[in-house]
Amino acid sequence: MTRTSAVPLRLVPGPRGLPLLGNLPAFGRDPLGFLVRLRDGYGDAVRWSLGPRPSVFIFHPEHIAEMLGGVERTYEILDIGWAFRQVTGDSVILSKGAAWRRKRALVQPTVRPRQVRGYAETMVDCARAVADGWRDGGRVEVFREMALLTQRVVLRTLFGNDLGERRHVLGDAMAVAEREVGAELHGVSLFLPGWIRTPSRRRLLAALATVDAEVGRLIGDRLAAGDTGGERDDLLGRLLAARDDEGRPLTPKEVRDEAVTLWAAGHETTSTALTWAWYLLSESPPARARLTEELDRVLGGRPPGIDDYEQLVWTQQVVKEALRVYPPAWLIPSVACEGATLGGQPMPAGTIVWCSQWATHRDPRWFPDPAVFRPERWGADAPDAVPDHAWFPFGGGQRTCLGARFALVEAVLVLATLAQRFEVHVDRCEVGPAPGLLLQPATPLRATLRAVDRAGQA
Repeated sequence: MTRTSAVPLRLVPGPRGLPLLGNLPAFGRDPLGFLVRLRDGYGDAVRWSLGPRPSVFIFHPEHIAEMLGGVERTYEILDIGWAFRQVTGDSVILSKGAAWRRKRALVQPTVRPRQVRGYAETMVDCARAVADGWRDGGRVEVFREMALLTQRVVLRTLFGNDLGERRHVLGDAMAVAEREVGAELHGVSLFLPGWIRTPSRRRLLAALATVDAEVGRLIGDRLAAGDTGGERDDLLGRLLAARDDEGRPLTPKEVRDEAVTLWAAGHETTSTALTWAWYLLSESPPARARLTEELDRVLGGRPPGIDDYEQLVWTQQVVKEALRVYPPAWLIPSVACEGATLGGQPMPAGTIVWCSQWATHRDPRWFPDPAVFRPERWGADAPDAVPDHAWFPFGGGQRTCLGARFALVEAVLVLATLAQRFEVHVDRCEVGPAPGLLLQPATPLRATLRAVDRAGQA
């Protein structure tokens, strides 16, 4: 049943835009600043225009919850550009209606808590391998280290091995594809028809040719070996073994689309969250000291496991607060269908309704001193309760990210594994986010490693 907001919607006109382009130039120059100006200068529901289509931005958690809860009923997912669809294809993330329900039923079992429990050992093993290569006083670029780590995790959990040297070929191609998708999301090319081949689109297609060749080879090898019954305990094996209510499997193209989507969702999203977590911990010595204390108390020097996850309370709070301050996914658009409403007001069919994790996560009404990193906000004894959907890094409603549990467990276990052995001191500098497909640091985060001094241990 669709949730109806108890907060009335008061829709006001936003800034005037240019003919045809609307507010796209202002949004493209400074997306995050533009969103904050809409929120602070106009209110919780603002009309604006991104190109020729009418749009509304909503900022109140009640309205966000209602809109996300109405997806697949009175709202539908917006197809956010030619480039994005080239990467994800017709996967569960963009499918609609009966096709979406079928694919969700086939994909969801691959990332349920029981399956994630089985992947936890791989997450920790990959993190330990990284820590074994770190040295006291060593220098690293944080995002690169986290990206290589989460890449290996997703390859081992998705394909059953890390592909050796081929992982660099696949990883580099996916990085190009994700960068070009992000560039299109707030540029004029977002509105260009698919047959127009800009330089960015040519780079994207070249990268995806590599991705499709590599993933297609892996799928083909499994099919040639007759491995379609889930003999391999990895995500690819589970996708090949999945059957719908009529006994139909996913086609090789559908398996490709889901595998690439799981790769994109499970790799750079988590590496981005971990990168911001290290940056914020480096800027907050008391939070880092409390993390060290918890790891010593809970783990006693041994590597973490899935059974430690619930006991690593402060580590979880660090991850949640990092996801609040710098949410990797920062923008969600949906399209109103016939009969859609928000806050008791009708929403004309075809209107694009947008919400932003960045803008709502940093709203001082829900998070006092919103730019300040305070993991204690998430403690059981925190004085200020966080409203539902004031924090929504994984979306909400039926379209909540299927890999949310996987991502949270991975971030907590990886952070715990590395932090019990090393402190990561990021160089002091002005660091801001660069909004693309994900919200990543605009400049490299270079850091010095310091081995954790644990008395009585070698």
